[in-house]
Formats: sequence, C-alpha cells, structure tokens
Amino acid sequence: MRLSLAFLMMFFAAMAAAADRTSPVGLWKTIDDKTQQPRSLVRIVEAGGTLEGRIEQLLNRQPDDDPEGLCRACKGERKDRPVLGMKILWGLVKDGDAWEKGEILDPKNGKTYSCKVRVSPDGSKMEVRGFIGLSIIGRSQTWLREE
Repeated sequence: MRLSLAFLMMFFAAMAAAADRTSPVGLWKTIDDKTQQPRSLVRIVEAGGTLEGRIEQLLNRQPDDDPEGLCRACKGERKDRPVLGMKILWGLVKDGDAWEKGEILDPKNGKTYSCKVRVSPDGSKMEVRGFIGLSIIGRSQTWLREE
C-alpha cells in the first residue's frame, strides 16, 4: 500500500512538471532575426490570468543598439527609458493551447503589435507572433526556454 501511494505521488508530480513545461511562464531567450544570435532573456509571468514579459538581460549588443540601452524609438512612458527591465509583452490570455489577444513591443523600432504565443509540445520552444490586424500580416520568432 505504501509503495503504491509513493508511486502515485511521484506520478502526479511528474505529470505536473510536464504540464508546466507547456506553459509560457518562465525565462526565454530571444533570437535576432538577422544575425540569428541571442538578443535577450525575457521573463514571462502570469498575473491575474494574463501573461506579461519583461527583459531580464540583454545579450550580444549590436553596433546600432542605443549605447545607453534606452528605448529611443518608444513613445509615451517608455520613451528614453532603459530597455533592461522593460515590459515588452502583456495582456495575453489563454485560448486552447495558445495565448492570444496580447501585445508585444519591439524596442528596436518602438512599435507595438498584436501578439499571440504557442509553446512547442516538449516545452523547449515558443513561437511568438507579432502582427498588425490579421495574424497573417506579421512575423514570427522562435524563443528558446532557458529554465
């Protein structure tokens, strides 16, 4: 009896861990579209049923990056603020196996786009799609799970 209870507890713990891998919550490495080099680490958290993500670390600075690490192209409250620590992803709500109806900021050009994300079945990658209006008019990036 004890052995089967211990087995069941281990089984459910393993199932919970596997389920967590399919969640976008965690630390993700972004990849530059042009250079294919890692650009940043983004921490995604769930707050009040929606996802939000902040830049936790900047990687592989490029010659055209702002030397002070500020979002010069941003508008409003983000204008000339540090990119490090900036919220760049917000408002995503779960819809089946995806998270949709959110927004994402591209600190490089200061523009905000509609956004949806979907984690791969093994939890190691996440497709992040930014778009204007219809999802087919936009671009996707693949982010890699860091933890």
